[in-house]
Amino acid sequence: MRILVTGAAGFLGSHLSRYLLARNHAVVGIDNLITGSVDNIKDLLKDPGFEFTKYDVTNYLHVPGRLDAVLHFASPASPIDYLKFPIPTLKVGALGTHKALGLAKDKKAIFMIASTSEVYGDPLINPQHESYWGNVNPIGPRGVYDEAKRFAEAMTMAYHRYHKMQVRLLRIFNTYGPNMRLEDGRAVPNFMTQALKNKPITVYGDGSQTRSLCYVSDLIDGIYRLLKSGINEPVNIGNPQEITLLELARAIKMITGSRSKIVFRPLPEDDPKVRRPDITLAKSKLKWSPKVDLENGLKKTISYFRSKL
Repeated sequence: MRILVTGAAGFLGSHLSRYLLARNHAVVGIDNLITGSVDNIKDLLKDPGFEFTKYDVTNYLHVPGRLDAVLHFASPASPIDYLKFPIPTLKVGALGTHKALGLAKDKKAIFMIASTSEVYGDPLINPQHESYWGNVNPIGPRGVYDEAKRFAEAMTMAYHRYHKMQVRLLRIFNTYGPNMRLEDGRAVPNFMTQALKNKPITVYGDGSQTRSLCYVSDLIDGIYRLLKSGINEPVNIGNPQEITLLELARAIKMITGSRSKIVFRPLPEDDPKVRRPDITLAKSKLKWSPKVDLENGLKKTISYFRSKL
């Protein structure tokens, strides 16, 4: 296949592009580089099957030649990013999704939207299954990301119903691994960077809030299985193993051998108290479940962070 990946220089986009190339697909990558980095894909630039253009997907989008799939992964994804870039975050979820859908329609290509567990907001049920409508504050500081993704899902389903397009709605839960930015602002990069520098490890609230962490190679495998499936409805892809943020901080401190102290700071507004995917649908329809356990995933990621520091 010849596949367009928006956000190709980002954390997930770079891993996805590499995975597709390894399976002999041609990849057209675009990224405006406001949060992505060419360093993530510099090895791919030598691959004859990879084309890359610095471009903002919220503008008119044209790609010469055939496309078999359009994978829309462009978006700031960390709270510090979408608080810094609130309007670009909304634009890439709305205008960017519209442009990418229009291109997929024109090319008669499968369209995949990289949505997020954030569509569930601060959930009132645990675990979260695809039929749950969520508990989102649309005007809170996180609303720019949550509502951008919810709108992107709505537009994707509208194109599916009205234009009979093949679409894939991927709801990504907390994912970690190499190519995350040191200053990403999310829990895993924060804890690792602080621990490796022997600086205080910052835990927000009392640390009892939970996350479910999926190693990036597992997520990418799930994405590829979803792409090849015939499922046009939302699918959760994530690791259902739940851990508190305090437990995560302690695990990273132990693995790194850090001398850091754990310190507590006030919980940010609308920070989710729980996050755990119900992956029954992915297991039954995609024959997918995560393989990498947390300890091994953390060790691999810590090695990457050490090399960057």
